[in-house]
Amino acid sequence: MEQFVVEASVRNETGKKAAKALRAAGKIPAVIYDEEGKATSVTVDSVQFNKVWRNITATTLITLKFDGKDYDAFIRDTEYDIITDSVLHADFFVVSNKKPVTRQFKLQYKGTAAGVLKGGFMVKHIPEIKVKALPKDLPARVVIDVSKINIGDVFRVKDIDLGDKVTVLTPADAEVITVAPAR
Repeated sequence: MEQFVVEASVRNETGKKAAKALRAAGKIPAVIYDEEGKATSVTVDSVQFNKVWRNITATTLITLKFDGKDYDAFIRDTEYDIITDSVLHADFFVVSNKKPVTRQFKLQYKGTAAGVLKGGFMVKHIPEIKVKALPKDLPARVVIDVSKINIGDVFRVKDIDLGDKVTVLTPADAEVITVAPAR
């Protein structure tokens, strides 16, 4: 898995005028939050940040280089200007990898269900699942291979394999996909 790195430096000036000056210099104002809720104002390089931000998901752990140390962090939130196609502000959440976190994952599907090829209709019942794991063990995305599902088959949450380190909190008997016969 590719490792994403963002370097940050301390920001002393805050406010609208200081933020505009930073953006004009090719920097993005940002805030780093830790697990205790402490916030630190920083700046990050806009080119480096955009390379990372455009290639990750909400559950991708990045390496945040700050104060001479490397921290594991999530990009929690960004303020994006659609007109100028630029990020105006970013929030990072630093994690210790000692406490499990809970995240929602939108389900993605690959392949064509065997029952659909025979004339059936694939019915998606739940759009997302909730999982709990250490931040370093979270998957980037949950992709379900539907190619073996036939007419009348039911694919349930318990059939999703995310490994031993990830706990699925959505009820195990909940239906994810069924393939209904043609009418």
